[in-house]
Amino acid sequence: MNKPLFEVVKDPISIEEITNKVIRNEAGAVTTFIGTVREFTYGKRTLLLEYQAYEKMAVKMLEQIGYEINEKWNDAKVAITHRIGKLEITEIAVVIAVSTPHRKDAYEANEYAIERIKQIVPIWKKEIWEDGESWIGDQLEKTSYPEGKPLGVEEND
Repeated sequence: MNKPLFEVVKDPISIEEITNKVIRNEAGAVTTFIGTVREFTYGKRTLLLEYQAYEKMAVKMLEQIGYEINEKWNDAKVAITHRIGKLEITEIAVVIAVSTPHRKDAYEANEYAIERIKQIVPIWKKEIWEDGESWIGDQLEKTSYPEGKPLGVEEND
């Protein structure tokens, strides 16, 4: 059975598995973006991140991004997997794989995907530092979620 192209998962992400979803005869280029947990943000040492999501809507928004990419780059094939839960430094939070006939389109579509994830996908994070922790809020870090999630989102969403 084929795995879905767009997923939110709790287990570690296999880069090869996501990339294999988009490899095909028509594609001469495959780009892969791997987003990892970094140790320092704005000079503060991060110990780990905790991602949460409105999972059903997050998958729908990832699918929407795939649709948008196909509208802009009609020969593109996209797979996106985002992980939720507690992630240690260097662990993979997101993998985006894009294949197209030519490399420029693959690069552009991949960059478009990560920017759109930050804009529209309901995934948020808590940063745990040496001296405390804080729910950062949306991925653009423009909206704070002091309660740990957006208003109206239930635990089982």
